[in-house]
Amino acid sequence: MPVVTPTKRSAWIVALAAGSLLWTSGAAHADKPVGSDTNPPPGNEAQGDADHRTLLASVSQSRIRVTRSDGGTEQGSMDELTSVDPNWEPPVCWYEPVFTPAGLKAAVENLEREGGLGAVNAHEWWSAGIFVDHYDKAVDEDNFDLDSPTNSTAQGYRNYNIGKQGMFWRSVVRKGHEDDIRAWDCGRIMFWQDAGTVPDDEYAPTPETLAAYAYDKIQVPETEVELRPAARSTVNLPTWVWLDKAIFKDVTVRAELPNTGLWAETTAKPVALHLDPGTKDAETYPASGDCAINADGSIGTPYTRGSADGTPPCGIRYLRASGGDPYRLTASITWEISWEGTGGARGDLPDGTFETTQDMTVQEIQSINR
Repeated sequence: MPVVTPTKRSAWIVALAAGSLLWTSGAAHADKPVGSDTNPPPGNEAQGDADHRTLLASVSQSRIRVTRSDGGTEQGSMDELTSVDPNWEPPVCWYEPVFTPAGLKAAVENLEREGGLGAVNAHEWWSAGIFVDHYDKAVDEDNFDLDSPTNSTAQGYRNYNIGKQGMFWRSVVRKGHEDDIRAWDCGRIMFWQDAGTVPDDEYAPTPETLAAYAYDKIQVPETEVELRPAARSTVNLPTWVWLDKAIFKDVTVRAELPNTGLWAETTAKPVALHLDPGTKDAETYPASGDCAINADGSIGTPYTRGSADGTPPCGIRYLRASGGDPYRLTASITWEISWEGTGGARGDLPDGTFETTQDMTVQEIQSINR
């Protein structure tokens, strides 16, 4: 993470510009109204966070609250989905409310006492001086907008805007992307936003932002499919594949950004199982390898005694023995992703998949103990 002090600022800008980098301006001035929950709760007006350490927080420390209500939690281990669209990903950066006026004042006073550097945006860390000058003494400062020869100017504030209704907002970067060049798109230094509005800015949070954030937090059951015969099969003998209806249910993740009225609930619904036998010398049932979800939420049909020679609705028939190394049977669950949020907003996100593999030894013997 770069540390940019007043004496290093010009050199830092020149170095970045010399790299022929393209940036998106963080400057924006108009506001957009939002829904309810746009004011700090009663009695909380003096807080930024409980111990005033928000100025020292990691750039990836979002204040978005995530709650899960999924049907797989009690089934054991969970894992994250992988988007079927390799070009899709959640936003890299956005702005969030961080401090009330009194909360910012308390945090700056704490920084003055303890020393060190505080984050004025997701990229620049300063001593207490800039916070006092800009947010208390109304000294104008530059935003870190590197798409133009000169930075846009951020107008200073008097006495941390104490007495006004609203909050100071600051940029945040998605975890794992702190060094991503696109994170510099959110270049404005911490700025004021009146209560009941969000910034009219390309990188202001929206229900879609929260839906994508929630998508990134979805976890699904890490469960192997049921097989019969299990792990060891015979050439030309169908292997039945199924999943119990109690395991795979809709998984919901709700993301809310306090003091904005913004929320989104993202739902992952299992819709299909895809089988890859791990060899071209095999047939799948159905031929596409895609086993649909049954009406009761199950996949396929459990094997029953006497069904060995039948054709399974979901399964595999190996045509050649595996030899020294077993085949790698891959089972991929496809989850359909939709979301709804503030003001009736709704939409779809790319499907997600969760993949498991299992060794399959296939023998030539034409009889098997059933």
